[in-house]
Amino acid sequence: TSESEEEEEEWEPKSKIARRPRLPKKTEAKTKKVAASRSAVASKMVKKVAVKQEMDVSLPIAPVEDNKMQLLKPKEENAGTKPKSLNRMPEVPKKMEIYSIQDKNQNSFVSDEKPSTSVPVVKQEKCEEEFAFDEQPSKKIKLNAYPEGKPVKNLGGNKIKEEYEMNWDIVQALSEITNVEPWVCANLIRLFQEENTIPFIARYRKELINNLEADALREVQQALEELRTVAKKTHMMIQKLKKEGKLSSCLLKGLLNCRTLEELDHVSSPYKTGSKGTKAQRARQLGLEPAALSLLQNPVELNLFSYIRPNTKGLANIQEVEAGVQHILADIFAKDKDTMDFIRKLCQQRYISIQSTLAKVSSKNGNEKDVNKFQLYHEFSCNIKNIQHHQILAINRGENLKILTVKVNIPDGVKNEFCWWCVNERWRPKQFLKPEFMRLLRSSVEDAYKRLIYPLLCREFRSKLTSDAEKESVMMFGRNLRQLLLTSPVRGRALMGVDPGYKHGCKLAIISPTSQILHTDIVYLHSGQGFREAEKIKRLLLQYSCSTVVIGNGTACRETEAYFADLIMKKYFAPLDVVYCIVSEAGASIYSVSPEASKEMPDLDPNLRSAVSIARRVQDPLAELVKIEPKHIGVGMYQHDVSQTLLKATLDSVVEECVSFVGVDINICSEILLRHIAGLNTNRAKNIIEWREKNGPFINREQLKEVKGLGPKTFQQCAGFIRFNQEYIKTFCSNKKNEVGSHALLTKAGALGKKKSKLTSCASQQPNPLDQTCIHPESYNIAMRFLSLIGGNANDIGKSDMQQKVNVVIQKEGLEGTAKRLNTTVHTLQLIIDGLTQPEGYDIRTDFDKPDFKRSIVCFEDLTVGAVLTGKVENATPFGVFVDIGVGKAGLIPVRNITEAKLSKVKKRRSLGLGPGERVEVKVLNVDIPRSRITLDLIRVL
Repeated sequence: TSESEEEEEEWEPKSKIARRPRLPKKTEAKTKKVAASRSAVASKMVKKVAVKQEMDVSLPIAPVEDNKMQLLKPKEENAGTKPKSLNRMPEVPKKMEIYSIQDKNQNSFVSDEKPSTSVPVVKQEKCEEEFAFDEQPSKKIKLNAYPEGKPVKNLGGNKIKEEYEMNWDIVQALSEITNVEPWVCANLIRLFQEENTIPFIARYRKELINNLEADALREVQQALEELRTVAKKTHMMIQKLKKEGKLSSCLLKGLLNCRTLEELDHVSSPYKTGSKGTKAQRARQLGLEPAALSLLQNPVELNLFSYIRPNTKGLANIQEVEAGVQHILADIFAKDKDTMDFIRKLCQQRYISIQSTLAKVSSKNGNEKDVNKFQLYHEFSCNIKNIQHHQILAINRGENLKILTVKVNIPDGVKNEFCWWCVNERWRPKQFLKPEFMRLLRSSVEDAYKRLIYPLLCREFRSKLTSDAEKESVMMFGRNLRQLLLTSPVRGRALMGVDPGYKHGCKLAIISPTSQILHTDIVYLHSGQGFREAEKIKRLLLQYSCSTVVIGNGTACRETEAYFADLIMKKYFAPLDVVYCIVSEAGASIYSVSPEASKEMPDLDPNLRSAVSIARRVQDPLAELVKIEPKHIGVGMYQHDVSQTLLKATLDSVVEECVSFVGVDINICSEILLRHIAGLNTNRAKNIIEWREKNGPFINREQLKEVKGLGPKTFQQCAGFIRFNQEYIKTFCSNKKNEVGSHALLTKAGALGKKKSKLTSCASQQPNPLDQTCIHPESYNIAMRFLSLIGGNANDIGKSDMQQKVNVVIQKEGLEGTAKRLNTTVHTLQLIIDGLTQPEGYDIRTDFDKPDFKRSIVCFEDLTVGAVLTGKVENATPFGVFVDIGVGKAGLIPVRNITEAKLSKVKKRRSLGLGPGERVEVKVLNVDIPRSRITLDLIRVL
């Protein structure tokens, strides 16, 4: 629009300082102080980066050299910037930006604003010097090493920028939906655009995202995708309508204002081809639109009788003409943005309920059992503001099964107030109306409400409630899955896995402390031969000195558990002190017949494979559970009712996050585990394994660059999560020194050709002690500078004197002071300190719960009210937590019994809820034997 063009023109030619006064008044005083010192920096930077004075591309390039950063850092403190934003925006004080953006947005909500990527806010948020407006520099930087703690900028966003232009600004919209500050949203959009993975951003870009958790990043990513989908679909709709010649300026504005798919659907539905057209469209085809418009604008001259055509259907008499005019008016009202905003606001202030009743049809012919499942919802009503997510999903499921009828109740008061407002305010005629026209106007408003607006509101409420409930359900599944994957591994002991069964016997597998299969067998415990089989089991346990039995929780689990508990109580396995634990076998049978399992254990019968899988789930839960598709692990709620694409994306992302944060040892891990590291996929994992088989173990992280398909970007994403066992590499190097030194270098240099032969110098053959830590290669030089600052040696990583040296320096200078001295950010420094001080072989899972080992058993009938038991959380839902208390049926702790006081203070909690794998002490409140339900109260978390 002309307004924004003028703004651009007056803005362009001025130098940076001249632009300052356009910021809000509050911050003007501060800015003046800094302006002079900044101009010096500005002039230097302008020389370095060719800046054309146009605001077309708005992606900052991170300054690479350290000296530039030194120039910028101190200024920033004067300007009172948030320290969080150190890295990305070293110039302008953050707070000011946000005001100026918002002010701007409020003052001129211009329809042809720039497009819906990160770009608009970034444009106002950053200052000129940080933009490279030339294509060339970005190309060079992309190939460079990655500057410390800074993502490399490539100008990837431009294409989207031209494509999908909307009337709203994507950063503001994203910020409103997710409640994340606008500057963080702007950074995230850019980070996602450059294909950074969530684990990488969460660990190595903390200062750019204000320390957000991985879950929050996932929410932002999903919201961003939804907004982009809306923009994309809107533009497809606009193209389609343009082609059909139906696009008016008013419709275009309406479409560009849509923020959700529901709004888009509402605005565009009448223009979709294929339908026989709405009543309003048919009336317009009969030529009644002028009559309708003149009723609103110039009613004095309106004569409806002149429109009667006796032989035309729809215009045959005055009633038909009035009906046609009414349909057109109703259509105009229902499509008007102000009218819809008014009714939505009105609904927010009133009590709107959702009701479900038993459907008439189902009560006659429905399956009795299914109907009883929904007993709670046969006569159910609840305010839509207070309804729980699981209730929505239950109602939806009942409705899909045709057991329940659901409706949204909007009180009559809303309709009356709305109709009065329309007739007397919004659509008040310009001149006096005859009584019959007044009657027509009123009935048009009522018709618009009843036929168009009310059904739309009901659809909007239902779809919003459902999508929120689905998201919550998926998030819950993700949280439960994370907790399960991070169960603490039980290392260093041989385990016997038992896959229980009746007729086909119990499958046994004994695995060594290093997960090798030592022995597999089948025993028939439940067909009268139990005593004879006990001899065999005892012999096996003694032969492999194995004192831990892992029983799968499937068919015959209770009987098998009773059998082992009985033998243990009689001290049958002496001198071994045998304990057993029960583990979920969800997905084990699916895995045992999968191609992966037949590749891994080609000679084993699928039934025996599942026993191996059950044992390995205790030894290294993460490595075993990643082999199974996450949705088969069974820790969700209503998982079959939610969007499967959203579920899959979230769960895969959670698996990637867990595997990455735990890290993998590149020289021993399986291909399946490698696939889930951030930045890697099936092909890249396969290439890494092939390289390892051909060239022997990897010596350091740099060698990853030699693998086919691992470019700079992939290396950047995955390098920090890949570990190297230093002992193993040192042994390997010393054994192969002479042989490898000459031979491997020659063959590699030959194979890689001229392009990469520089890489394979002797340096890439040297082990690097930092490779065993979580420090990213981009921060290695800071880590080395920090080591020389504290007088440490890279070979002492993880030893106690390293911890002491670090403490001395940090106590003296403080974290911030040290970070400033090393010219890095606090977050990067913290990560380096963690990496240097964590003991060798440190595993984040050690803080999580181990399986519950037992020696005796209780059964369902033995439970008494008031009994205090310990158990393990099996699944968490919004209405409560299911706990396995060892009686074959999980008990439920209702959510009202889980209070903050009862949760342990020691463990850092993401939320108030408990998660799978946590051990709890509970009291039995109620045992309902016919419905086999146990209600528990939480005493404390163990």
